[in-house]
Amino acid sequence: MKKVEVLAPAGNLPSLKAAVDAGADAVYFGFRNATNARNFEGLNFSEKEAETGLAYAHQRGAKAHLVLNTYPQAGDSDLWHRTVDLAAGLKADAIILANLALLRYTRERHPQLPIHLSVQASASNYEAINFCQRHFGITRVILPRVLTVGEIKELKTHTDVELEVFAFGGLCVMAEGRCYLSSYVTGVSPNIEGVCSPARHVRFENRGDKLQTRLGGVLIAQYDEGEEAAYPTICKGRFEANHQVYHVMEEPSSLNILEMLPQVIEAGVTSLKIEGRQRTRSYVGAVTKVMREAVDAYYADPRRFHPKTSWIKALNSTSEGTCHTLGTYQEGWQ
Repeated sequence: MKKVEVLAPAGNLPSLKAAVDAGADAVYFGFRNATNARNFEGLNFSEKEAETGLAYAHQRGAKAHLVLNTYPQAGDSDLWHRTVDLAAGLKADAIILANLALLRYTRERHPQLPIHLSVQASASNYEAINFCQRHFGITRVILPRVLTVGEIKELKTHTDVELEVFAFGGLCVMAEGRCYLSSYVTGVSPNIEGVCSPARHVRFENRGDKLQTRLGGVLIAQYDEGEEAAYPTICKGRFEANHQVYHVMEEPSSLNILEMLPQVIEAGVTSLKIEGRQRTRSYVGAVTKVMREAVDAYYADPRRFHPKTSWIKALNSTSEGTCHTLGTYQEGWQ
């Protein structure tokens, strides 16, 4: 039986090495330019670092996928084309794309390079997935975090494209990369900025004995003295509704599918993706190690698999709000 892939994030070369050393089957990373939605200060790879990272992964039996998941703006596609060419020249194991024009460019110029459809494309039904397979030859799709396990299983019956799903990390319940709430408040696109709450729009303000968090001048939440404050994102804010103040859309927490690992694997997925290219090397190593152990434990005895308390504790320590959720993988989630 072919094991499901454990796919780890790499925001820099030390994180890539930590992921591979912790047992990742594959890593994903981007270049230090605008083609990468996690193009943050101090992160990502130069051409030389990418070459070194690819060699390190391949020497240890792991694959490396290159991320080009932003959308080139009108009349300014040269950088994206050059970066696709660079990924092909470095012999990356796959390239992750969202933009249709870049899918076409890659298919025509580098037909030997496997293409994975980015979650930024928001392809959540088999018609969209098969369209991209038919016209651009994609071999894998990264599914948005909005599908139940049952829906993933049903989708798999209608396509032979590999399915990659998020297994741990930040939880986005909006159309991936297209959050109109964030765009409305900040005036910038999450798909271009790579984050729904750009740091320059964030404010923490003390008002009396209260701490207020704001995004683009909009009050997101208010905390009592001593209460832990979450980073201000609109979908995880506290708002007044029906004369109550609470997390109307989503509570601060991280996605963690360990409790449903057998069901997710048996739905037919190929890859379990850990989110967090912006996170530390220690985060990458710790989460990858747990996911590796859990996947191996499942295949050793699928019927008796049960997540260890130590795994949950280790992952919760790295989670937003120090707690986790199964998100939309389970029916009835809100």
